[in-house]
Amino acid sequence: MLESSSRLTVTDLSMDLEHGSKTKLSAAPAAATPACKCSNRLLQLGDRLVAVQLVVLRTAAALTTVVAAAVMALNTQSYTAVVAIIGTKPLMQTFTAKFRYTPAFVYFVIANAIAGTYNLLVLIIRRLILQRRTASLVVHMLDMVILSCSLIISFSSLLLSLAQVIMALLATGAATAASMAELGKKGNLHARWNPICDKFGSFCSRGGIAIVSSFIGVALMLALNLLSAAANAHRPNVVGQ
Repeated sequence: MLESSSRLTVTDLSMDLEHGSKTKLSAAPAAATPACKCSNRLLQLGDRLVAVQLVVLRTAAALTTVVAAAVMALNTQSYTAVVAIIGTKPLMQTFTAKFRYTPAFVYFVIANAIAGTYNLLVLIIRRLILQRRTASLVVHMLDMVILSCSLIISFSSLLLSLAQVIMALLATGAATAASMAELGKKGNLHARWNPICDKFGSFCSRGGIAIVSSFIGVALMLALNLLSAAANAHRPNVVGQ
């Protein structure tokens, strides 16, 4: 009888230990699930904040570049001056300044129009066609064209993105227009080129507004590229976790 009772107690203790260990083991994941949920919520909130920032930056870049292209394209002014006097009658001639008379300003308008159209198209694609994660993935691929082992063909190098090309095009257009604006404002004494802004003041003022707006667009595109690159670099780590 004593042996049987001792065996029962041993078996009971072993069963209790087994059950206790099972409950402790099962309690560990249960305790870990709230932390996982909190981390997932934080990651989702971070992704949403990045997405909102990208939309705001892209919208601002689209507006500034479209405004720059429109102001420069519609910029024109006429100036009438006396070029000769025949007898007592002055001979008048009208001079007109337009953006298309200067190749640098034509390039400026084209570059800003391309940048504005690109950003507007990306916003429309995000809004109307694609949804949620698919939209963010495609927009990031448009901003930073990355072909790596996870895509169709394996590449070890980072290719130049379309957004970076647009930013470079926009920066060169703004720089060339700024150089011509400086020449029109101050002239060139060595080449004996007289300034024209004293005669076409409104034309130069509107051109300056367009150039400043374009440079703001360049800064916004730079911030957009940096934020998009950081989001793409962080995305594989999030998936891996």
